[in-house]
Amino acid sequence: MSWFNYVGLILVGAIMVPNIVYSIKHKFPENKDIPPAITVFENIGRYGSMVFMVFNVPYTWFSFFFPSGLTVYIVVNVMLAVAYIVLFILFWDKGGLAKALFLSILPSLIFLFSGVTIVSIPLIVLSIVFSLSHIFISVKTI
Repeated sequence: MSWFNYVGLILVGAIMVPNIVYSIKHKFPENKDIPPAITVFENIGRYGSMVFMVFNVPYTWFSFFFPSGLTVYIVVNVMLAVAYIVLFILFWDKGGLAKALFLSILPSLIFLFSGVTIVSIPLIVLSIVFSLSHIFISVKTI
């Protein structure tokens, strides 16, 4: 894998499709109880994670640290992305804690697992920022 991660691009695209379709058909709830700083951190984490899933900036990532790293990276991420899409479909018109947790933890795991697997420092940091803020916001907007 070089500076451009085509697998990361496909994964980001795959998990974005249901979100785009859902946002066209439904209005996302607003919760005024969420501090604006948390929303800012979520957006920084989200967009930063997406960027670093696709682009490996030289000297900030170290590639796979075990022999079959690419295979594990692809298989685990595809399984997580498929689970995310299936659960998105299953929870389409439902609400509740299960939906909030599943649909916030799975993309967080994709970003974090990818960062750890390719040893990308910015992706690991941004995925942690995204995970904490996204899960918090998802649970607060139930």
